[in-house]
Amino acid sequence: MALCPAAWPAAAAPKVIYNSQNATQKLLTPQEALKGVSLPPGFSIQLCAAEPDVQQPIGMGQDARGRLWVAECYTYAERPQNFDTTLKDRIVVLEDADGDGSFERRKVFWEEAHHLTSVLPGFGGVWALCAPDLLFLPDRDGDDRPDGPPEVVLNGFDNDKVRHNIVNGLKWGPDGWLYGRHGITTTSLVGKPGAAKEARTPINCGIWRYHPVRKIFEVVARGTTNPWGHDWDEHGQLFFINTVIGHLWHVVPGARYKRMFGEHLEPNLYELMDQTADHFHWDTGHKWNEARNQEGTTDTAGGGHAHCGMMIYLGDNWPAAYRGGVFTINLLGRRLNQDTLSRRGAGYVAKHAPDFARVKDAWFRGIELDYGPDGGVYVLDWSDIGECHENDGVHRTSGRIYKIRHGRTMKAPVANLAALSLPQLVALHTHPNEWQVRQSRLLLQERAAAGVEMTAARAQLRKHFDAGDSVPRQLRALWALHAVGGADELWLRRLLSHSSEHVRVWAVKLLQDGAAPSAETLAAFVRRAETEPSGLVLLFLTSTLQQLSPAQRWPLATAIAQRKEFADDAMLPLLLWYGLEPAVAQDRARALKFVAACQIPKVRQFVTRRLAAEPAASGGGK
Repeated sequence: MALCPAAWPAAAAPKVIYNSQNATQKLLTPQEALKGVSLPPGFSIQLCAAEPDVQQPIGMGQDARGRLWVAECYTYAERPQNFDTTLKDRIVVLEDADGDGSFERRKVFWEEAHHLTSVLPGFGGVWALCAPDLLFLPDRDGDDRPDGPPEVVLNGFDNDKVRHNIVNGLKWGPDGWLYGRHGITTTSLVGKPGAAKEARTPINCGIWRYHPVRKIFEVVARGTTNPWGHDWDEHGQLFFINTVIGHLWHVVPGARYKRMFGEHLEPNLYELMDQTADHFHWDTGHKWNEARNQEGTTDTAGGGHAHCGMMIYLGDNWPAAYRGGVFTINLLGRRLNQDTLSRRGAGYVAKHAPDFARVKDAWFRGIELDYGPDGGVYVLDWSDIGECHENDGVHRTSGRIYKIRHGRTMKAPVANLAALSLPQLVALHTHPNEWQVRQSRLLLQERAAAGVEMTAARAQLRKHFDAGDSVPRQLRALWALHAVGGADELWLRRLLSHSSEHVRVWAVKLLQDGAAPSAETLAAFVRRAETEPSGLVLLFLTSTLQQLSPAQRWPLATAIAQRKEFADDAMLPLLLWYGLEPAVAQDRARALKFVAACQIPKVRQFVTRRLAAEPAASGGGK
């Protein structure tokens, strides 16, 4: 890691935060705004914080004490060539000490940022996205003050042309990686500070991840427009929300999704994957930039094309009917859209459900939502009358945080999970609120990385498999075991025969977590691909191809290509092609044999097309 980036604007005396937007409509008081919120019966909404205690909230994270860490971004519209160097973004910590839903305590953790879009505690400090950098601000003594200057973990994220597609969205994944998002407008070259261009990874629109211990950065999936929200379901499947084109997408490593414009970095893809949702939240009979006024068919469909923030509800306060539902904020439609997920083919389909909430306040610009330790849901309101482009100026002195709950919520059962013992943290993996599980898993991972003895904790987690616990609980145990080094390769290979497709999926994923699988594991993958009944497992086996050298890909690709029952699947044939394409160009003779045996017409067609585009002498003269 490096210290403060020299490319940042020089420090200047803090300036009074100012507004450059012409307020053509009255800014309602928080109490007035609350009166215009419509929710399903039994739900209520309350104000947690408002200006001046919180302003321009663009992102949030939560710590083991249930405190909200809020990124306040005042430099969102600033470009490097015209930086107002006196404007600084800041990280604010808000605490609901008495559990009544309102924040009584407020601290400013750091106020020297530019282009701050995301903040997330973990590993003895705070992670912050401040394009062009991913920063780590150490706070190992836990006094809510940085121990020193920020450490630059990664750099190269664009902070100029990308504008409202800027890098954003830090969240801890079930696999222990730090996940983020990037928009379409320009390409960033990401790497460690000082890395040469050839050692950097290009990314424009897509999902990426970084491992906090192994220091690895990689792109997970590419495409769409401007992802600004993602979450995992109870089986650890990742989905993200998007703007303008399709809104909801299922993340499979190596996927190449449709784009709003432009071309993917790789040639010869031929066809791109479509969204997971079977619907749009706006009338596609109009241009996307005309369908934005909550009128007519666009209003009925969901309110508009712009989505911001996404949550798959796995808390324990809302009724069971909402558990597992996908909720996203429709920015211009001023509402919360709702989709439901179900398995279809090798992947998923998302169906439209009734809008969950409507907001009359013209200033409402919801930007993120998430459930907390009591199961209630926080909603960040950027509070502005313009659009994300900020062409009309910026109203920096407004912002609200609301909380939506059902019935009466109770104070979180534990005030500070970080004070718990290892057995207590493991025991929380049976809690009905996924918030408790995610926080306890992160704490276990941190302690394992610090060298704490984990033998007893691993044995306690393994009992979920020995006792035949529910699949979600077994998955929680599996992710925690992986986090603490208790999921060895031999055991994971045995899980390839588990009765649940979801456990088998995660066995596949963890057997190649950030590295190519071993020869023994690859052979097991090939055998599994020949008989695997689940399209979802087969889909993740297919994603393995891109971890292998081109010459290694043929046996697994050939086994998958025999599965003609998935020939018409929306994702699997394309993912197979993306993984096979580099090998086709290198070995013409092997490719011709593959074409003769392939039972998936689309892949057969693409291989033939690729061969026709190559001179016969290519691929080593074969």
